[in-house]
Amino acid sequence: MLQETTNRRLCLAGMGAAVLVLAGCGGGDSTAPVMSADSSGVSTISASALAATLATYPVVAPLSADEVASLLQMREEEQLAHDVYAVSATLYPTLPIFANIASAEATHSAAVKTLLDRYSIADPLAGLPSGTFKTSAFQILYDALVASSRVSLIAALQVGLQIEEMDIRDLESAKASPNIDNADILMVYDNLERASRNHLRAFWKVLQAQGGTYTPQYLTQTAFDAIINSPIETGR
Repeated sequence: MLQETTNRRLCLAGMGAAVLVLAGCGGGDSTAPVMSADSSGVSTISASALAATLATYPVVAPLSADEVASLLQMREEEQLAHDVYAVSATLYPTLPIFANIASAEATHSAAVKTLLDRYSIADPLAGLPSGTFKTSAFQILYDALVASSRVSLIAALQVGLQIEEMDIRDLESAKASPNIDNADILMVYDNLERASRNHLRAFWKVLQAQGGTYTPQYLTQTAFDAIINSPIETGR
C-alpha cells in the first residue's frame, strides 16, 4: 500500500511537471509564478497565475481523508494569520509590515479556498466574520495571539514570527505525509511554505530593528537560523 501511494505521488508529480514543460515550449510568454515576493519579503499568491497553473494539473479525486483534513486546517490557519495581522495593523499603523503581510495572507487563504472549490469541499469559514473560526482550537489560538499582540509592538512582531513558524511546520508535515500526494495540493503548499519563510524573514528583520529578541516555538533553532540567514525566495 505504501509503495502504491508513493508511485501515485511520483506519477502525479510527473504529470504536472510534464504539462508545465509542454506549456513552456510553445514560444509564448512563460507562465507567471504563482507566488511573488517584494524586496521586504512580503509574498503574494496571484489568483490568475494559480488558476493557470492548476489548469495544467489533473483533478485526482476522491481526495484522501488526510488531504481533506489538511486543506480544511490550512484554510483556517492561513486565515488566522491574516486576521491576527489585521488587528496588529490597526494597533501599530506606523509600521507597514502588519498591513502588508495581512494583505498577502488574504491571498494565501484564498489559494487554499481555490483548492477546496476545486474538490467541492465545503469552506469551514463560510459565513463567519473576521476573527471567528469553525475549529475551537483556532479560535482559542486566535484570541491568545491577539491578546499577546496588544501588549506591545515587540510582542506583536514576535507573534508574527510564531505564526509563520507554525505555518512552516504544518506545511512541512503535510508535504511529508504519504497520504497527501495530489500534485496540485503539493504545488500550492510549496508556494505557501516559501511565502511563510519569506514572512518569517520579514518579521525577524523588523524585530531586530526594534531591538527585540525571539526564541523559536515550533522549529528548531538550527532550522530557524537557516531560514532567517538565507535570501528571500521567489515563487514558481
